[in-house]
Amino acid sequence: MRTMLPLVSVDGRHAGGRSALTCRFRCGDACFHEVPNTSGNEYVGDVIAGALSRRSMLRSAAVVTVAAAAGTTVLGAGAPAAEAAAAHGHGHGHGHGHGNGHGHGGSTSGQGARGLRFAPVAPNTADAVTVPEGYAQNVVLRWGEPILRGAPAFDADHQTARAQAGQFGYNNDFLSLLPLRGEHGRQVLVANHEYTDEILMFRGYDPENPTREQVEVAWAAHGLSVVVVEENRRDAGLGAVPRHRLNRRLTATSRFRLSGPVAGSPLVRTAADPRGTTVLGTLNNCSGGTTPWGTTLHGEENFNQYFAHAEDVTDPVTAARLKRYGVAGGASERKWERFDDRFDLTKEPHEVNRFGWVVELDPYDPESTPRKRTALGRFKHEAAQPRLTDDGRPVVYMGDDEKFDYFYKFVGSKRRAKGSSRAAHEHNLTLLDEGTLYVAKLTGDSPAKQIDGSGALPADGEFDGSGRWIPLATAYAGGRAVSHVEGMTAEEVYLFTRFAGDKVGATKMDRPEDIEPSPHSGKVYVALTNNSDRGKDGKAGADEANPRNLNKHGQILELTEHRNRAEATSFGWSLFLVAGDPEDPSTYFAGFPKEKVSPISCPDNVAFDPHGNLWISTDGNALGSHDGLFGVATRGERRGELKQFLTMPNGAETCGPLVQDRRVLVAVQHPGEVDGASVEQPASAWPDGPGRIVRPSVVSVWRRDGRDIGV
Repeated sequence: MRTMLPLVSVDGRHAGGRSALTCRFRCGDACFHEVPNTSGNEYVGDVIAGALSRRSMLRSAAVVTVAAAAGTTVLGAGAPAAEAAAAHGHGHGHGHGHGNGHGHGGSTSGQGARGLRFAPVAPNTADAVTVPEGYAQNVVLRWGEPILRGAPAFDADHQTARAQAGQFGYNNDFLSLLPLRGEHGRQVLVANHEYTDEILMFRGYDPENPTREQVEVAWAAHGLSVVVVEENRRDAGLGAVPRHRLNRRLTATSRFRLSGPVAGSPLVRTAADPRGTTVLGTLNNCSGGTTPWGTTLHGEENFNQYFAHAEDVTDPVTAARLKRYGVAGGASERKWERFDDRFDLTKEPHEVNRFGWVVELDPYDPESTPRKRTALGRFKHEAAQPRLTDDGRPVVYMGDDEKFDYFYKFVGSKRRAKGSSRAAHEHNLTLLDEGTLYVAKLTGDSPAKQIDGSGALPADGEFDGSGRWIPLATAYAGGRAVSHVEGMTAEEVYLFTRFAGDKVGATKMDRPEDIEPSPHSGKVYVALTNNSDRGKDGKAGADEANPRNLNKHGQILELTEHRNRAEATSFGWSLFLVAGDPEDPSTYFAGFPKEKVSPISCPDNVAFDPHGNLWISTDGNALGSHDGLFGVATRGERRGELKQFLTMPNGAETCGPLVQDRRVLVAVQHPGEVDGASVEQPASAWPDGPGRIVRPSVVSVWRRDGRDIGV
């Protein structure tokens, strides 16, 4: 008798949700390597984790079977482009939404919390961006569209590094929209380009023998883009303004400046940069943040995969440091070390230490040099979202996206200067170089015996507790710094921050990713994507903050700083959402009736709308549907009511959500990234239809009647 569950891979995904192709190119197969954190610190999953019941697993398989069949029909019918998908807003639902299937997804009447009054999109596997009934969409920017003066039109079969350096980069992730004074209807869009998937970029690509041109195109396709966009005259869609004076590309070969306590350290000096202050490039920029002083922050995440020959490093201290950061093996996936020695650890052992930072960019100054802020620590930065203390000092929350790793915050010591003068601007560009870096340690308030790894609520009816921020190091003016970790210098704390977290007993989390403070309540929301290793032999088990073993679906933690002060050194916490199929008894939606919510799996990035609702994008949906974007009320009588707003095309992940009054922006990352896919054999026809190369793109969604989103 055949089993149903493996049908999850019909659309090219593992049991964990992602395709093997995504794991290979995005993070260097991190999940298939030994977990870098081997410390004995407490695991948050021990608090929350729980195994899926057989009933829940079979239900998921049934959804996949129906959805996969429906998705094939859509693809065979010609895979509608993004502009056409809106016409099918809720017609692709299978199994869950709109009162069908199990009844999840809420009312079709569009009732809900203010900002969430739309009929939810049902889980589906359509090869399209599917949006609610009454909403429309357009593609704002595609990979390869020219944005700089002189850049040519995109030509998939004749790509060059020079062309790509003037075109929108690959695999857009984090998005920020900033105001543009004096230009009505225009804004400045900043986008990350996390990684390249050469198999889907180049016809006839040979991964064992990439050409120099292919490698240099990939270098140019990484990095950041700054593009002015303007509102369409006929609707609320957005379009790029090519050749605008602010438009800019930053790539793997652009100049970046190291600032803060690590700048000039012997451990960041190289043959090409003997002073240790100037880095070429930024890599694997995942999510980020927008500062109150008008700059953007960009997290360098899975940088480890770009560096080769770690297995040949003989110094035991260096080898241990590389291992803790997941730098391993011989040749790299992309073979960049063949074309630039800085990616070969045996030739340039310190180059790897120049990545894994938070980058700060001034999008209003195209001549400025972006800075890597070393006072914020070095790890796999998912994002960096700032807020201000009552007296104007910056506080930045950061997650280290790895199984069993930690989340952090930085509290600055200098106050933001108000006003728009040049002096104020220059002052504010130094705010993230001085202050104290902390790591979180959580404690549950229920007896350990009540946390059994199944996800069952403890006797008090809530996963909650308290926590404290443990100081790691403090940076002062002029690059001086002091360590608060016994046995480590300040330089070591900043360069090898994971070791510092190990030493002070930080809590092991289920892949802490985006962390966002609410601009309305001050509460902080931590996306914990999943951790399928929780509770396995030799691995940390469930705890109250991570209460499910074999955690396939993830959770969102709500943190309240003491007295709601951003600089506090203690906090309370509770699990706001425990993701999965609402019919799974281990799921939890802030106490809201589960029959009235959408299924959700693997929360990744989060954002707030103008009404204070939390919007959640997913990465690696393990329920058989495509990834999507969800809105959930965080307060009032509908707190916990979660509704799916859109879903992604085949193989794609939802990234970079931005929710404004009249539009929603998302980055459609790695569409068509399905096992076995290639340029010659695409797994998606999005965004431009059959016969066209699949292109990661930014999409804008708005209401057809011109009114605000969800009201």
